[in-house]
Amino acid sequence: MAIVRLKKGQGRSLKAGSAWIYDNEIDQIQGDFEEGDMVQIEDFDRYPMGQGFINTRSKITVRMMTRKREQVVDKDFIEMRVRNAWNYRKDTVDISCCRLIFGEADFLPGIVIDKFSDVLVVESLALGIDRWKMIILDKLKKVLSEDGIMIRGIYERSDAKVRLQEGMKPFKGFIGEPFDTKVEIIENGIHYIVDVQEGQKTGFFLDQKYNRQAIRKLCKGKNVLDCFTHTGSFALNAARAGAISVLGVDASELGVAQARENAKLNGLEDRVQFICADVFELLPELEKKEEKFDVVILDPPAFTKSRNSIKNAVKGYREINLRGMKLVKDGGYLATCSCSHFMEPELFAKTIREAATGAHKRLRQVEYRTQAADHPILWAADASYYLKFYIFQVCEEK
Repeated sequence: MAIVRLKKGQGRSLKAGSAWIYDNEIDQIQGDFEEGDMVQIEDFDRYPMGQGFINTRSKITVRMMTRKREQVVDKDFIEMRVRNAWNYRKDTVDISCCRLIFGEADFLPGIVIDKFSDVLVVESLALGIDRWKMIILDKLKKVLSEDGIMIRGIYERSDAKVRLQEGMKPFKGFIGEPFDTKVEIIENGIHYIVDVQEGQKTGFFLDQKYNRQAIRKLCKGKNVLDCFTHTGSFALNAARAGAISVLGVDASELGVAQARENAKLNGLEDRVQFICADVFELLPELEKKEEKFDVVILDPPAFTKSRNSIKNAVKGYREINLRGMKLVKDGGYLATCSCSHFMEPELFAKTIREAATGAHKRLRQVEYRTQAADHPILWAADASYYLKFYIFQVCEEK
C-alpha cells in the first residue's frame, strides 16, 4: 500500500477530525497506486494517521476511511459502517423515508444514500467510494432486511458535475431492475410523490423534515406564503395544520406540477394554490399590491456553492429576506433558511439582521434549527453542517 506523507505543519484540520487531505498538504507519495486505491497516511515525522482512498486528480486528494493504521478495510468493515449508520437512524428519526448514509458524517466519505419507502437513491461523488458503492448497497439491503425492510429498487443520481473533478462522468440510471421512478412516501403524515429520476438532487429534500413540522403551530387559521416551494412540502404542512389559504411559489414548472399533484393526493387543493414564478420578481409585485401574510416561508436553493460567490449570495439572501419581511403582517412570522455550507451561521444571521434594518422591522426569534438528525452534523467535518433555519416574529417599529 502506498504511503502519503504530509508536509510539516500541515494536516491541522485532519488532526482535528476532518476526513479530507488537500493536495497542497502533501509532501510526498511513496509507492505505486492507482487512482481510487487505499493508501496509508503519515504525518511528516512518519506518525501513522490512518487510511484513506487517493485521487490525485482532485484537490481533495485523500478522503479518510479509518484512523487506524492496522484496520482492514474490507466487506466486513463496510458492513460495520453501514450497520452503525442504520442503528443511529433507528434511534433518532422516522425511518420510513430518511437519509441512510450521509458521506463523511457516517464515515463513508463521498457517498449519499436516501431511502424513499422501499426505494434507495444513491449519489456517489468520489472515485474511491465509487469502487465500494455496490458493496455498500448490498450491505445496506442486508441490514435493512434484518428489520423486515425489503428494497424493491435502487436508482443512481450521480449526475452532479463535481464528479468531473474526480475524473468520473456524471451518471444517472437504474442499478438492477427498472421500476416506477415515481415513489409515494409519507412524511409528517403528508403524502408525496417523489420523482427519483427527474426531481432535484435525489428527488426530495429530507433534511427539512422536522422544520416543516415546526412551522405547523404557527399556521392554523392563517394566510401563508411559501417561497421556493419546490414540490410543496412547507405549503402542504401549513395547509394540514389548518391554514386558511396558502400560496406556494417556485420557478420550476416541474416542481409546481408535482406540488399540485401532491396537494390533490392529500385533499388540500382547495386551500393551497401553486404558481410558477420567479420569487425575486414576485415579492416586489406583491408588495406593490400591498399584500400581507400571517406567515412567510423562505426556503431558497443554495445561492453559493463556493467561497468565491459568497458576496453575491449575501445580496440574494438579504434581498429575499427584506422583501419577505415587508410582506409579513405586524406580529406575523417569518421562517427563513440557507442550505449553503459556505453561508456560515454567523454570516447568515448578520445578513438577516441587515435585512430587518432595511425593512424597518424588529425580529423576535422563536427558534433556531438545523437539518434533521439523519443528516448528522459531525463536529470538525464542517461541510456536514450546512442548513440554518430560523423562525422569527416580525414586528413593526413603533
